Amino acid sequence: MKPLARVLALSLSLMAVAATAQLSSPMGGAAIPPGGIPLGSGPGVHSPNSPFAPLQDRADVLPWSVLTAVKTKNEKNRLLPVFPSDVQALNKKSQRIQGFMMPLEPGEKQKHFLLSSVPLTCAFCVPGGPESMVEVKTKTPVKYSLEAVVVEGQFAVLSDDPYGLYYRITDAVPVK
Repeated sequence: MKPLARVLALSLSLMAVAATAQLSSPMGGAAIPPGGIPLGSGPGVHSPNSPFAPLQDRADVLPWSVLTAVKTKNEKNRLLPVFPSDVQALNKKSQRIQGFMMPLEPGEKQKHFLLSSVPLTCAFCVPGGPESMVEVKTKTPVKYSLEAVVVEGQFAVLSDDPYGLYYRITDAVPVK
C-alpha cells in the first residue's frame, strides 16, 4: 500500500470508529474531548508541549477555520463531506495554504505531501481529520521543513475522493 493510502486509510478508520461508537482510553475517561469533536476529526489540536510554534495569522493565505468548517454525512457506510458554499466557491481557483508538511515519501525534497493545520506530534498519529489536511502536488520539489510552509496552486474541493481527502492543491509552488 502506498504511504498516502496508509495515512488516509488510518485516518478514515479512526473517523468511522469515532462516528459509530464512544471510544474509551486505557488511561480512563472518554476519548471524545470536552469540545465534543471525536478524535481523528476537526481541525486538530496544537499541543502546548509542541516544540513548534503554532501557525501565525497571515492575510494572504486561506485560513484553516474556513476549511475545517465542513460537516459530514454518513452515506452507505462512508463518511462524505458536506461543504459550505464559501468552501465550494474555492474549487478550481488559485489559493495559498499555510501548514506543516507531512511527507509521503522519503527524502529531503518532496513533490507530493500532506499539509496539516497542526504539526505532527508522533510519526503514527494523525493530527486531525481530513478537513485539517490538504494534499499537495508541486511543480518542483520542495525542501522538507519542520517549520510551517506556504504553498500556492490550483485548489480542488473533493466531494468523494477514494482516499477520503477533502482538499488538494496541484501545480503548487512554495511562497515566502
